[in-house]
Amino acid sequence: MNFFVPVGISNRHLHLSKEDLAKLFGENYSLTPIKDLTQKGQFAAKETVSLQTPKGELPNVRILGPTRPETQIEISMTDGFKLGIQAPIRESGQIQGSPGITMKGPLGSVVINQGVIIASRHIHIDEADAKKYNVTNGQIVAVSTDGPRGMIFKNVVIRVRHDFVTDFHIDTDEANAAGLKNGDQVKVITEEIHIP
Repeated sequence: MNFFVPVGISNRHLHLSKEDLAKLFGENYSLTPIKDLTQKGQFAAKETVSLQTPKGELPNVRILGPTRPETQIEISMTDGFKLGIQAPIRESGQIQGSPGITMKGPLGSVVINQGVIIASRHIHIDEADAKKYNVTNGQIVAVSTDGPRGMIFKNVVIRVRHDFVTDFHIDTDEANAAGLKNGDQVKVITEEIHIP
């Protein structure tokens, strides 16, 4: 069954562990929420850091809260070119073997040995919608967009959880290529497609 979902575009950002947050901002520091995100309990924080490599720097990269067990940084492929690193395309949490980077905050710097990824395009979907549309966690689907730069995104991962809000997550490179903006409706294609 094909169905429609809204688009959520992710700019470069990072999720910090409690330990790394303390090193960058101070012991017992708490992030300052400035905007709730679509997914419940997640927020954009006021705090930012600079990402640095020997070949480049990205200043003022937004931290998303709450903290996580491991620090993870999500960039676009274009960001990777600027930093001079080849980040792998991965699902969130799959950071093994990914590049490391230096994070610079107001109280110092932290070097991580791994953790920089380009997030796989994916669809968050709650359990009720997953049942309604007959899709399962980990299923691979395609997404079709309209407009003058209409295209088909293949290899989109379905991620099902009871507390998810249903939306299609892509990064800024992907959104710009398709001429998409936050909230645009796109069609999820669940049957296998063949493009010659």
